[in-house]
Amino acid sequence: MTISYSDLRRGTVIVLEEEPWQVVDWKHTKMQQRAPVLTLKLRNLRNGRALERNVPGNQKLTLAEVDNREAQYLYSDGDHYHFMDMESFEQYPLTEEQVGDALKYLKEQDKLQLVLYRGEPIALEMPTFVELKVADTPPSLKGNTAQGSNKPATLETGLIVHVPFFVNIGETVRVDTRTGEYLERVS
Repeated sequence: MTISYSDLRRGTVIVLEEEPWQVVDWKHTKMQQRAPVLTLKLRNLRNGRALERNVPGNQKLTLAEVDNREAQYLYSDGDHYHFMDMESFEQYPLTEEQVGDALKYLKEQDKLQLVLYRGEPIALEMPTFVELKVADTPPSLKGNTAQGSNKPATLETGLIVHVPFFVNIGETVRVDTRTGEYLERVS
């Protein structure tokens, strides 16, 4: 199926050079006495590589046939990370490169979206927010309550985020997977 620039949205997956690319951002420019230009910022779903490409503004783009399925992270055997499709119970091994940044937020039994292209798993889509336990952080000291002050905290997955001084070891915090920043303490 082909689409024009007017149907393009962030997150749309298109085929370019026989590879699936996700549209990160796009801009359509039309100047006087010149052909329109479509500037695409893309991310390759197979290897995570990013690029910016200019194409003629009236060029049709081909939608990639991707399938998003709910999956659960099972375990890691050192070389691969294993995920189970929640409908068919089929297991898919993914490499560290395919998992990418999601590894910082992933713990066993977590549910997420597995992206399949031509029946082959190529990427993961994490939920926007995850809840993780604080594994290590320096203790709060009396007087360290200045507004806006932070301290580093190592979470159960090994991710290091800056948290307010009132957060202690063993507490659960909510983290934004898009930015890797602390959002709030979860009670």
